[in-house]
Amino acid sequence: MRNIQDMLKSYRKYILFFFFFLLWNIAFYLSFAINKNSFALFGYEDVFIRYLVIANICFSVTFLIFKLYDKIWRYADIEDFFYAGIATFFANFMFFIVTVVFYANLGIRMYVLLLLISTFLMIMFRLVYRINKFLDNKGLYEVENKKRLMIVGGGETAVSVLREIAKYSANQYIPICIVDDDREKVGRRILGIKIEGSTYEIPQICEKMNIEEILFSITAISPSEKKRILDMCAKTGLKVRIVPNIYEVVTSGLPITSAIRRVRAEDLLGREPIIFDHKQYGKYIVGKTVLVTGGGGSIGSELCRQIVTLHPQKLIILDIYENGAYDIQQEILLNNKDRKLNLEVEIASIRDETKIDKLFKEKNIDVVFHAAAHKHVPLMETNPEEAVKNNVFGTMNLVKAADKYKVKKFVQISTDKAVNPTNFMGATKRICEMIIQFMDKSSETEFVAVRFGNVLGSNGSVVPLFEEQIKNGGPVTVTHPEIIRYFMTIPEAVSLVLTAGGLAQGGEIFVLDMGEPVKIKDLAENLIRLSGFIPNEQIRIEYTGLRPGEKLYEELLLDEEGIKKTKSKKIYIGNPIDIEKSEFESGLEELKAASEKNDVKEIERIISFMVPTFHHKSLSDS
Repeated sequence: MRNIQDMLKSYRKYILFFFFFLLWNIAFYLSFAINKNSFALFGYEDVFIRYLVIANICFSVTFLIFKLYDKIWRYADIEDFFYAGIATFFANFMFFIVTVVFYANLGIRMYVLLLLISTFLMIMFRLVYRINKFLDNKGLYEVENKKRLMIVGGGETAVSVLREIAKYSANQYIPICIVDDDREKVGRRILGIKIEGSTYEIPQICEKMNIEEILFSITAISPSEKKRILDMCAKTGLKVRIVPNIYEVVTSGLPITSAIRRVRAEDLLGREPIIFDHKQYGKYIVGKTVLVTGGGGSIGSELCRQIVTLHPQKLIILDIYENGAYDIQQEILLNNKDRKLNLEVEIASIRDETKIDKLFKEKNIDVVFHAAAHKHVPLMETNPEEAVKNNVFGTMNLVKAADKYKVKKFVQISTDKAVNPTNFMGATKRICEMIIQFMDKSSETEFVAVRFGNVLGSNGSVVPLFEEQIKNGGPVTVTHPEIIRYFMTIPEAVSLVLTAGGLAQGGEIFVLDMGEPVKIKDLAENLIRLSGFIPNEQIRIEYTGLRPGEKLYEELLLDEEGIKKTKSKKIYIGNPIDIEKSEFESGLEELKAASEKNDVKEIERIISFMVPTFHHKSLSDS
C-alpha cells in the first residue's frame, strides 16, 4: 500500500493532467452538444473532433503557463480557487481567438457554455480535494489521545495553525474552539472551528467545552494586553503554549506548530520592551574597534550579537571561559556569512594585568564594554576574596589600560545589588562604580556605568531554575514569600548598555525604568499554572529562607544620588557622588593586600569603610 502511495506522489503531475484532460473533454462535449441540440452528435463528428483538438491544445498550454499542475489542491484556499478560475478563463479566451481568427466562429452561445461548464468542472474538481481533506480531518479529530485545544485569537496566525494541524496527521491537537475580542467575529467559524466568545470568558469556555490545552496565537499585541490574557488563561489551570512571532518561526525553519513554545517569564512582564535605537545612539560604534569582556557570557554574547549589526571595524571577544567565547564566535560567523567580519577572540583573565596591558597596547581599542564579573551572590558570600580579585581589581586593570591607551568610551556593567549592598558581590560592584566615577574625573576616556536588575534567562537567573523545577515535578524553591525583584530581558539589558554608551559624557551611572517590580512568589505561581499545574497541589512551592547577603527587595538608586532624565524616556542618570581621592586610593591598596592574603575578616572591614551603605549580615549580627 505504501509503495502505491509513493508511486502516486511521484506521478502526481501526470495524474492531474489526465483528470484535467477528461474534464476539458467533458466540458467541450457538453457545450458542443447543448449548442447543437444533439447529444449523439450525428452529422457533427468531424467538426467536433477538429475543434476538440484545438481546445485541448489551448487548455494544455494555458495550464502549463499558469503551473496549475504544481498546486497541492487539497490545501487550496480562496486565492488558489480564484487563480484556477483565471487560468480557465484564459484557456477559453485563447480557444476563442484561435477559432475565430483561423477557423469558423462557433457562435457566442458555444463560447459562453464552454466557459461556464469548464470553470464549474475545474473548480468542483478542486473542491472535491478540499472536502476529502476536511472529512479526513474529521476522522483525525476523533482519534484518541489528542488534546482538546482552545486557540486564543482569530487572526491569520490562527488560520495558519489550523491549516497545519489539518495537514500533519501526527499532531497532538483537536481544535475545539477559538476566542477573540472582536465581537463581530463571535459566533462565526474559521475553517470549521467556531469562535465561542471573548478572552474575558476563557475560564468559563474552557470548563464548558472540556478544553485540555490553550494556544495563544496573537502575535501583534501590547505586552500589557498579553499579560492580561495570560493571567486569564492561568485561572484555568491548563497548560498554555504560545505561537511565536513570524520572525521566530522563519528563523526556526520549523512548521508553525513545531515552533510553538511554552510561556516564558518575559511574556508576563506586561510592559513594552526596551529597544535600542541604532540610528540615534549607535554611531559611536560604527567603524571602531570594540572590546567586550566576558563576551562568552549571557550579557556579553548578546552585546556581541548587537554590536556586529552596527558595523564596527573590529570586534574583540575576551573571556576566560573558552567554550563560551568559541560558541558566540561561531554563531556570529555563521549568521554573517554574507559579509566580511573582523572578529577576534582573546582567551584571558581580566586579573592578568600584563596580558590586559599588552592587549590594549596592540589592538588600538576605541570602545570597551566590561561584562566580565563574578556575579553569583551565594558563591561570593563564601568566596569574597575572589569577588574582590576579579570584580574590583580585574576592573582596575581594564580601567588603567583604557586610560593609558586613550580608549574613547568605557562602559561598566553594574547591578542594582550595588545599591545599599548586603552581600560581597553587590559591594564589589559598587566599588567598581566608584572606580568608574573616580577615574572619569582625571581621564580623557569617558567612563560610565550601567545599572540594571535581574536579567531573565541569564546564567544563574531564577527563571531557568523555576522552569527546570517545574519540568521535574517540583518543588519550586522561593527564598521568601515577600521577596520582589525588577526584571528585564537580555536584549533589553544590552539595549540599555549600548544606549548608555551613546548618551555617555563621562561619570554617569545609568539606570532603566523597568516598570513595576515582580513578586517572585507570584511569578512562580503563574509559571506553574501556565505549565498546566496547580500550585501547592500538583507542584509545591517551598520557601527556603533568604540566602546569605540576599535582600527582600532591590533598589536602583542610592538616596543621595537622585535622578535626572535623558533623551531616552526609559533611561535615567543617577547623580555622581563625590569620592575623596586619598581615602579611596588608600582603601584600594588595603583591599588588594587583604585579598591577596585571602583575609576575609579584613576584606569585610575594608569594604565596610569604602562603601558606607554596605550592611553585611555578619556585621549586623556581631
